[in-house]
Amino acid sequence: MTYENAGSVRRRPRDSWAARMLRGLSGVVAGGVVVLTVVVVVAAYLSSSRDFPGPGAESIAAHIVAGVVVVGLQVFSDRRRGGASVVASGVILGIIGVLLWTQWWS
Repeated sequence: MTYENAGSVRRRPRDSWAARMLRGLSGVVAGGVVVLTVVVVVAAYLSSSRDFPGPGAESIAAHIVAGVVVVGLQVFSDRRRGGASVVASGVILGIIGVLLWTQWWS
C-alpha cells in the first residue's frame, strides 16, 4: 500500500471571521423566523376556534413566504463561500427586517 497522493487533497479556503459570524447570525435569525411562523399559525388556529381576533391570512402568508425564502437562502449561504455567502446572509437580514417592520411593528 502506497500513499503517493495522500497530501494532494485540496481544501477550500476558509472565510474570514466576519463572514462566518454573519452567516451564523443569519442562521439564528432564519431559525427565529421559522419559530415565529409556527407561533403565528398556531395563534390563527386558536383564535379562529375561539372567536377571538387573531392574525389574518395576509400575516400568515407573509410569514410562510418569508420563512421559505429565508431557509432557502440560508442553505445557499451555508454551501457557498466568499461574496455569495455574505450577500445571501445580508438578504436574509433584510427580509427579516421587512417582515418585522410590516407584520409586527406597524
